[in-house]
Amino acid sequence: VQLQACGGGLVQAGGSLRLSCVPSGRSFTNYPVGWFRQAPGKERELVAAINYRGSTHYNDAVKGRFTISRVRGESTVYLQMNSLNPEDTAVYYCAADGRSRFGSVDAIIGGKVDYWGQGTLVTVSS
Repeated sequence: VQLQACGGGLVQAGGSLRLSCVPSGRSFTNYPVGWFRQAPGKERELVAAINYRGSTHYNDAVKGRFTISRVRGESTVYLQMNSLNPEDTAVYYCAADGRSRFGSVDAIIGGKVDYWGQGTLVTVSS
């Protein structure tokens, strides 16, 4: 089972990127999925999470700028990132809670995830 995170890159401050999390090996269609990030020298933090119905949770630092989404019935989860700033520079990971079918995002918020992607680097230049 793999979670392929892609879409990272180098962008100027104020720019946008869209990340995609594509599972393989199993489906996470009805399971909570989240995006985390880890900046150099900092701890990993939750960015956003979404459950099967589209209920979402966001880190206060990205509210109003980032949008997590998924097409109902599909496994791919997206993270649209707008108005990026240098503080958003980090490796972004997608992660899934493979135990909570039809569950809420609570487990993701608590960091209790079963599957991690390999990460994609987002670099925002000033």
